[in-house]
Amino acid sequence: MPDFAPRRYDLIVFDWDGTLSDSTALIAASIRAACDDVGQPMPSERHARYVIGLGLADALAHVAPALAADGRRALAERYRHHFLAREHDVPLFDGAAALLAGLEDAGYRLAVATGKSRAGLDRALARHGLERRFHATRCADEGYPKPHPDMLLTLMDRLAAEPSRTLMIGDTTHDLDLARNAGTQALAVAWGAHDPEGLALRGPLATVHSVGELAAWLADNG
Repeated sequence: MPDFAPRRYDLIVFDWDGTLSDSTALIAASIRAACDDVGQPMPSERHARYVIGLGLADALAHVAPALAADGRRALAERYRHHFLAREHDVPLFDGAAALLAGLEDAGYRLAVATGKSRAGLDRALARHGLERRFHATRCADEGYPKPHPDMLLTLMDRLAAEPSRTLMIGDTTHDLDLARNAGTQALAVAWGAHDPEGLALRGPLATVHSVGELAAWLADNG
């Protein structure tokens, strides 16, 4: 792992699903199965992956726009059923835990901005022993979900970080739009839900293709 020395940024904010957690396939499969359960057309894999990172209500509204409120509640229940049955199997990406430890040791403030619920993120952090790794976290059910700037604005206020000294790292265009709306810089990772071509259209500082490449980029530019 490279040596880190904080220079350009004080606060590094990570998305969770698809960025640190290898959960993209499970989320997409759970969305598709839930749609099938309630008699809605099953979205394509690409469409199901596109909504990852949004809050659950927004994600399900995208994949099943014809459903009324009662139908969306049923869809959400079926999604949770499928996801929770396998969430304990979801690993971190190789090298992610070591990267976070190295960044914290170097003096960065670390945070998470995620479309997960608070209960879901807390379970994931506890499962991976990361409850104390992050200085603050913000979830979709605690305010406005991505791409509204609320998550980053709240984290920056809580950790006394300026937008110019804050970096958002994520695997979706929703993460990059969040950063733009909050006035921060963004770095894209290409191993998650959205394809590199779509990420590039949002103008991130760079797109990295492995955790090792992310670590090297942060060592050189962080």
